Amino acid sequence: MTIPSNQSLKQAEKLPSSQAAKLRSSAAQELSSFSSMSTGTLRKYVLLIAGVVLALDRFSKWIISRSIPLHDSVNVIPAFFKLTHVTNGGAAFGLFADSPSELRIVFLIFFSLLALAVVLALLWRHTQGLNSTAVALSLILGGAFGNLWDRVLSGHVVDFLEFYIGQYVWPDFNIADSAIVVGAAILMVEILFAPKHQPAYKEGVIAQPSSEAE
Repeated sequence: MTIPSNQSLKQAEKLPSSQAAKLRSSAAQELSSFSSMSTGTLRKYVLLIAGVVLALDRFSKWIISRSIPLHDSVNVIPAFFKLTHVTNGGAAFGLFADSPSELRIVFLIFFSLLALAVVLALLWRHTQGLNSTAVALSLILGGAFGNLWDRVLSGHVVDFLEFYIGQYVWPDFNIADSAIVVGAAILMVEILFAPKHQPAYKEGVIAQPSSEAE
C-alpha cells in the first residue's frame, strides 16, 4: 500500500473542487488504513517479543528446578558465574525477601499487576513503529509476566543466575529479571539521549502546512 505523499496532496489543489475533495478523501482513507495496518503489525511483534521472553523464562526455570536441587550450585565460570537453584519470596534481586509481613506476596502481586497494566497501556497507545521504546516495553512486559506467573502459582520466584567475584556476590536473578532490567535501561538511555521528536510531515506522511496565509 502506498502512502499519500505531499505531491499527491498538492495535486489536489490544481483540480476542480469536487475532484480535489475526492482525492483528499481517498488519501485520508489510505493513510488511515496504513496506520491501522502498522498498529496491528506492531502489536504482533510486541506480543512475539514478550512471548519469547516468557517462554525462555518458563523453560529455564523448569530446567533448573528439575536438574539442580534447591540451594545446590553448578559452577559455569570458576570464581565468576554459577547456576544456583534458590527461591525468592521478594521482588527482583531478592528485595523484600526477608520481610516478615504475611501480606508481602499480596502486595507484590498487586504491584506486578499494576505494572503490567501500565506497560500494556503504553504499548497499546504506542503506534510509531517497532522502535527501541516498543522493544523495551515488550521486554518489560514479558519479564513482569514471567515473575508474576511464579508468584501466583507458588508464592515465590525461582532464581538461578549468580555472579560473584571473591566474597562479593550479586543477588541471584533469572531471565525475567534480566529482561526487565534491559528494557528499563533502554528506556533510560532513550530518555536521556534520544533526539527530539520530528514532526510527521518531515517524514512525508502528513502534508507540511503552508507558510503563506491566505
